[in-house]
Parts: sequence; C-alpha cells; structure tokens
Amino acid sequence: MTACSPSPAQTSQPVLNVSPTVTIPAMPPSPRPSISPVEPTASLTPPAPTLITLPAIPESEPTPTSDPCPRRAGTLVDDQIDSKQLGKPLSFRIYLPPCYNTDWETRYPVLYLLHGQGYQDDQWTRLGVAQTADNLINLDRIPPLMIVMPYDSDWRQPTEAHFDEALVEELLPWIDSHFLTRADRPNRAIGGLSRGAAWALHLGLTDWRSFGAIGGHSLPIFRTDTNQIPKWLDAIPTADLPRIYLDVGTKDADLASNLGFEALLDDRHIPHEWHLFTGYHDEAYWNAHLEGYLLWYSQGWTKDSGK
Repeated sequence: MTACSPSPAQTSQPVLNVSPTVTIPAMPPSPRPSISPVEPTASLTPPAPTLITLPAIPESEPTPTSDPCPRRAGTLVDDQIDSKQLGKPLSFRIYLPPCYNTDWETRYPVLYLLHGQGYQDDQWTRLGVAQTADNLINLDRIPPLMIVMPYDSDWRQPTEAHFDEALVEELLPWIDSHFLTRADRPNRAIGGLSRGAAWALHLGLTDWRSFGAIGGHSLPIFRTDTNQIPKWLDAIPTADLPRIYLDVGTKDADLASNLGFEALLDDRHIPHEWHLFTGYHDEAYWNAHLEGYLLWYSQGWTKDSGK
C-alpha cells in the first residue's frame, strides 16, 4: 500500500481574474460564466490561452522557420459530436499544449477532466487548468499534454444516464482519430471534481482498459455504484490496476464518502495516493490544488515517447 500521509494545511485562496475569450462561430449559443482562469503562480507566465478553431492537419511537413512556435501558451478549442448514446450532441472543450500545430509528428498523452454537477465544460479552465498546464510545461515540470473536458448535462445516476457510454464509445475514439494523441492506456488518464470525480471513478473502474490513472477530487460516490465498486476492483487483474489519486477537504460535506473508499482500497492493499487537505467542497479548494493534480496525472509521461 502506497497511501500518502495527509498533506500540510493550505489556507490561501487564489483570486480569479476576468478576461475576454474568443467565441467559436460553429458552436451553438449556450450560457457560460465570464470568469477566466486565474493568474498562474509559477515564475514563468505565458500568454493567456486563446480559444480558436483547430486547423486541419496538413499532409506535408510545415515549412521550417527561425521560431516555429513564438507563443508559449496552449490553445482552447470548443467542439461537439453527435451522440447516439445521449440522443443529442456531446460538447467538449480541449486544451492543446504550446506548439501543438507546429509539429505534426509528435503525439501527446491525454487527460480527461470532468466537471461538477450544475457546471459546464469550461469549469476546469475557469479554475485555471490551462494556464497552470502552460506554466508547468514551459518549466519542464510536466510533458506537453492534451486535456479533454466533456460536458455532462445530466444529473442522474449512471444506471439512468448514458454519459459513460457516450464518453468511452463515442468521444474517446473521435478524439484519437482527430487529434495527435497517444491512443493507449498508459498515456490516458481520467479525473474529475465532485460529480465529475464520481464519473471518473465509475469510468476508470468499469473501463479500466481505457485509462491508466484515475483522479477523484472531492469524491461523492454514485449511489448505484456503492455495491458495485468491490466487484469492479476484483475484476481488474492486479498487474493492471490503474494508479489512483484521492483528495478531499477537511470540511467537505462528502468527506465520509472519500474516507470510506480510501479505507476500502487500504483494506485490499490497493496502491493509491491519498490527501486530506484543509478546505471545503468548492472551487477555491480545487483551484488551490491544480498544480498538484497535473503533476500527479503526468507521472510516467514523457516528452518524446509518442514520436
């Protein structure tokens, strides 16, 4: 068992700043919060990510220039696909790392991040995940990666909703066929906050062949998953168990759910990383731990193994 001891209390709460974004004409209108990602805290501050339409991958190599990648910031792309599982389009936001469109040979690991109930696919970028990724990449603390943030518009349990089937059967292969991803389990992780954490655990255990790592941030386990989780864990070969990360605030209303699942992993001697931080079940808490999340997800990923 590799559970970690509780981390030191964190009391500071970053301040969110407002900045404009660019709207993609092809996207249907939908209400979005106007708050932009927080300012990064690392020593290197890249330009803010720009929301753009991704150009098609050229059939030939781009013409070399003295500096093929003058901007050291990633880009954000909004898109959607038709979903038979949902019976309506599945929309999503994608973070592409700096220099993505200047090198068509390099392929990137992919992190799927799921938002909380009542929020949309822009929640993680409002919290600052894009600028945090830019900083860590530019400081060589993590390799360049893609982050896919799907929109779950439902509120029901997995036995009633079909978000899991839509993500694994429709979105995941679409992303792998349209972007420069490393389409294998070791280079694919899934995580989420609040309801998104419940989905990450559900998907990571039921479709363990698709994801090599699972992150649960302030995890409220689905009611219909409670009795199934031990069975799902038993069905995964020991050698294929995904890496698991759990964290929760000491004043989180779902603290008991997190403690129960961590105890289950402990009793079964399943390796996992566990953190009990000071904080509540809110965006200030998740924002404060973004850097730690990305550092953990990126463990084992490299810059050049996808070439």
